[in-house]
Amino acid sequence: MINAVGRFAALDVFRGMTVCFMIIVNSSGSGAAAWSPFNHADWIGFTPADLVFPSFLFAVGNALSFSKAKYESNTVFLAKVFKRTVIIFLLGYLMYWFPFFHRVDNEWAFNSIANTRIMGVLQRIALCYFFGSLIAHYCTQKAAIIISALLLTSYWVFLLRFSKAGEEYTMLGNAGTRLDILIMGDAHLYHKQGGPIAFDPEGLLSTLTSIVNVISGFLAGVYLQKKGKTYESVAMLFAYGAILICTALFWGQFFPISKKMWTSSFALLTIGIDLAILGFLILAVEIKNAKRGTSFFLIFGRNPLAIYLLSELLLVPLQLIWIRPHLGIYDWVNQVFYQQVFPGSLGALLFAISYMLLCWVVAYVLDRKRIYIKI
Repeated sequence: MINAVGRFAALDVFRGMTVCFMIIVNSSGSGAAAWSPFNHADWIGFTPADLVFPSFLFAVGNALSFSKAKYESNTVFLAKVFKRTVIIFLLGYLMYWFPFFHRVDNEWAFNSIANTRIMGVLQRIALCYFFGSLIAHYCTQKAAIIISALLLTSYWVFLLRFSKAGEEYTMLGNAGTRLDILIMGDAHLYHKQGGPIAFDPEGLLSTLTSIVNVISGFLAGVYLQKKGKTYESVAMLFAYGAILICTALFWGQFFPISKKMWTSSFALLTIGIDLAILGFLILAVEIKNAKRGTSFFLIFGRNPLAIYLLSELLLVPLQLIWIRPHLGIYDWVNQVFYQQVFPGSLGALLFAISYMLLCWVVAYVLDRKRIYIKI
């Protein structure tokens, strides 16, 4: 099943799935610990939640494989890529600055730009899209693979060479954190729950390896366009996925798997899993023509960045608007309903699913009105 513009429906379902689970992972209810599979690994290790962001980058690469030949000239191409990069990056920056004020007791204070986080999820997407686009447009597939290998190995070498001795894989001692503090400053990094420790999981150095997720998605998209929806294609996706997963697990014995550092072993592991998931979707959606449930994810996949941005921004007023002093709508809903009826992690999970469905309704309305927001 290929849609009117030649795109595989399975790729759009894949993208919609990533948006769906990004929202669930990022909006776990309050009052109890999140359901463990939807919690990111504390530092070293891997959980299903850690797969979501890499999968979105993989989907960005898939999209690049369908847009490569659409530009009239290099000037048009560079202008479009640069413009989109800047827009996505600025939206991410403004999202972290939003709502530009914060509440202190019963008074409001301005969020100083001097303490605004520079990097973030959308910012990383912007940078990975930018470099991924350049590589996809100007390089051969062989060159793209070589560049990917260089990025993965260079990152490892950089950590070993420029981290604090014996602290290469620690939060504050690794070279990525040191580089972020040097270039952006402590105040512009991520501070968990406003605490004193500055560390950015979407830092500058680890963006190198996340670019590889985009390149891999691009290469997978090109392969599928060449080979089509065949059992051979599915078998090759599974085979390459298995090879990368095994390579990642082996490399992980020396270079730990860590989403927050986006280590090279983590990048390979997530790419391998994404190839396997994509192979399953090609088999189910394209070859077996399975339709049940696909429309749900396709609706998310048609406005991915816009719905993700909405899901992040909507949480802010829900937390800032108080039902009573120091109790926002977000916490109040969880206290009076979800944690009362479904106490513990189940309530947190059901809130996250409910919130995701609310965002889906918005995506559904946009789709019914054929409004597709291109960011």
